[in-house]
Order: sequence, then structure tokens, then C-alpha cells
Amino acid sequence: MTKLWVERTGSRRYTGRSSRGAQVLVGGEDVEGVFTPGELLKIALAACSGMSTDEPLARRLGDDYQAVVRVSGPADREQERYPLLEETLELDLSGLSDDEKQRVLVVVNRAVELVCTVGRTLQSGTKVNFEVKNVGA
Repeated sequence: MTKLWVERTGSRRYTGRSSRGAQVLVGGEDVEGVFTPGELLKIALAACSGMSTDEPLARRLGDDYQAVVRVSGPADREQERYPLLEETLELDLSGLSDDEKQRVLVVVNRAVELVCTVGRTLQSGTKVNFEVKNVGA
């Protein structure tokens, strides 16, 4: 299983890392060149939806189809959460008949509902256990 962690690199700056060698810069909105944690949450949702629909869309549109998944949703700062996240999958369906377009919509929605782990987790909620561990001598 891939291990994930973040390391503090400065005031409100962290580098997220994986045991597979990936990294991402994380920080506050006032820090240039980083994603905020909320932005990463939204990107994870959009990427999950895109990846969930990848195979069924490739079968219908070809392996080289172009797709953009846009995601947005303002934070409720009083409750410190995102009450609504909205996603839009942008595709060129101009080469399909109306029946084929309708079938694509059904297949794409089903794939996201059944396979997108991030979306399913956000919709159902999840328990988070947090602890502080003293690593000093």
C-alpha cells in the first residue's frame, strides 16, 4: 500500500509525498505556487470522476478523446467546510447520434456513482481518527 505524508517546509507550507515518489506543494491561499488543502480535495474529486469514466468513454469516443472535469464550490467559513461541490465533465459529443449521446450520459453517471471512491466517500461521509504522537526522545 502506498504511504502518504506531508512535511512542513515553512510557515503554512507543506510538501505532500508518497512512497511512489510523487509530491505536491500545499499551503495557504496567500502562498504562491501551492494548492490549498481544499483545492486538493476538489482536484481529487474531479480526477476521480474523470478516471472513473475513462474506460467507458474511451470505448465510445476512442482512446484519444479529450476531457476536462471542472470542479468548484465555495467554502462556508463559519462551518469550515464545503457544503456543495459542483463538477462538470466537458466532452465533444458532436460525432454521436442523440441516442448515443444519451447512452454516454447514462454510462458516465453510472461509472461515477459506482466507481469514484472520492465522490462516494464525500457523499456518505467518513470517520476520521486524529492523534498527536510524541516522537521526541
